[in-house]
Amino acid sequence: MSISGQRGSVLAQPLPRPSAGRIAAYLGLFLLGAVVGAAGTLVQAAWFPGGLLLALAGAAGLFLGGSRATGSRAGAVAPGAGWMVAVVLLTSTRPEGDFLFGAGLGSYLFLLGGMAVAVMCATLGLGRQPDDSFVRLGK
Repeated sequence: MSISGQRGSVLAQPLPRPSAGRIAAYLGLFLLGAVVGAAGTLVQAAWFPGGLLLALAGAAGLFLGGSRATGSRAGAVAPGAGWMVAVVLLTSTRPEGDFLFGAGLGSYLFLLGGMAVAVMCATLGLGRQPDDSFVRLGK
């Protein structure tokens, strides 16, 4: 409250804590993103042109679906973060010299394309909309 007794702008108010169900949904989307990232790592290398497109389409479907399911952009960010963690961990080499990513065009397209798809889905995802019936959007 300000000195005059009125509350400030809605943007100046602290965000409410998300519910336990929403936290569980974001955690589930994070884990699902990690699974899709690991599967995409294997698929994109197995069948080069088709596997790459299939892996990126699967990631895009998960990111956009998470955004639509939760009704927020965080629904696309959570699986995107899980995808990123899984892919980055899989790019590192093991002490034996084994690795999943080769230094080829397909691997770089998968890494950069997946990041671009995550950013696009988080940007185009549903943002917060006013729930007041007096607000007229697009008119």
